[in-house]
Amino acid sequence: MKRLTTTHESLALGVPRSAPGAVFALTLAGGVSVDPGEGGEISFGRNRPQVDVCVGENDLQVSRKHGLLNFTDGQWWVSNTGQLPIRLPNSRWLSRGEEPIPLSDGYTPLFVRGSGRREHLLELYVAGPEGGHPVTRHDDVTVPPRRWRLSAEERLVLVVFGQRYLLHDLNPQPLSRQQTAEVLSELRPDETWTARRVEHVVIDVRGRLSAGGVFGLRREEVGEPVGNALNDNLLRELVLSTTLVPPDLALLEALD
Repeated sequence: MKRLTTTHESLALGVPRSAPGAVFALTLAGGVSVDPGEGGEISFGRNRPQVDVCVGENDLQVSRKHGLLNFTDGQWWVSNTGQLPIRLPNSRWLSRGEEPIPLSDGYTPLFVRGSGRREHLLELYVAGPEGGHPVTRHDDVTVPPRRWRLSAEERLVLVVFGQRYLLHDLNPQPLSRQQTAEVLSELRPDETWTARRVEHVVIDVRGRLSAGGVFGLRREEVGEPVGNALNDNLLRELVLSTTLVPPDLALLEALD
């Protein structure tokens, strides 16, 4: 285990060439780097004398030992041993007692929840197969996002259902199933649209994306109360993958 000083630059800028799979962990109080090896462990939390990486030293809402990094089955995993959750990228939360989450190669920022609205940054970086910085690929062809296949009916329903996401509302929410059915009835007055029909379309698409590997589309993945979380996650995936794009709002032009 090598110590990183408080003057070490942000891990977001990369790390020195290292053994493939080496992990770096850094906070305002300094940090460590550890080469990969079965049983390797890094602890982090408020109690500087008893953890490898100190985070939130003066915040009593941060647990004395708030979490662990473990090297198991050929990769690094992060787990929460503290009282408050840890926020990961993509708005994913890790709470005490939940299954550890694997770390991908490269940079991962973690935010340890503290008192009030405070969050304490723990930067992590796992060296890839080449060690240190990933290989530059300036001239390679850009990999397109994974766009999901939708039928014409599914696209229409989801554009109506998620129009506030395509309009870039600050805090978008899906329309209710009943509201969606009413709009569809105006767009296609010769067809019968009900809240149940809308629900079936949304559930079918959600199930297909979940089977395709999208996280957060099943009740057990988001926890209770579910609220609108499943549909919110669905619509965000469709927009972020560019499966649905703002020009799709042209499908609503018949209402103008």
